[in-house]
Amino acid sequence: MGKKKVLVSACLLGKNCKYNGGNNYDEALMEYLSAQDIEIIEVCPEVEGGLPVPRVPVELVDGVAVNQNGENVDAYFRAGVEKVLAKVRGEEIAAAVLQPRSPSCGVKQVYDGSFTGKLVPGEGMLAAALRGAGIPVYDAALREYNKL
Repeated sequence: MGKKKVLVSACLLGKNCKYNGGNNYDEALMEYLSAQDIEIIEVCPEVEGGLPVPRVPVELVDGVAVNQNGENVDAYFRAGVEKVLAKVRGEEIAAAVLQPRSPSCGVKQVYDGSFTGKLVPGEGMLAAALRGAGIPVYDAALREYNKL
């Protein structure tokens, strides 16, 4: 049996792919993953969908990705989700560990679309698609990945 394959938000791995050009490197997650027999599959649906780094912040407004300037960028988000799904199609993916609150990767909460920092229950587009495909998704901030 091969290594367990786990999708991980690229920003958590230290890749500078966030909207502001930075990352969300998660040292505890990296230590946990490196101690496991896991093959990490790095994903950033926003970049894979064609959005630049840095980019204007995006939140979900009634399920649609809209940036802070009021521009609909939903097609980029949906294209990125499709690219990630295509990348893992036919693969046995054990789980995904995703960046909290993101319009792509949020697992339990996302920003409410007002760009005021208010969180609401919900999930990002990639998290929803992975869950729909039967792949367990874990919120990195909640350290849920210890269930892997």
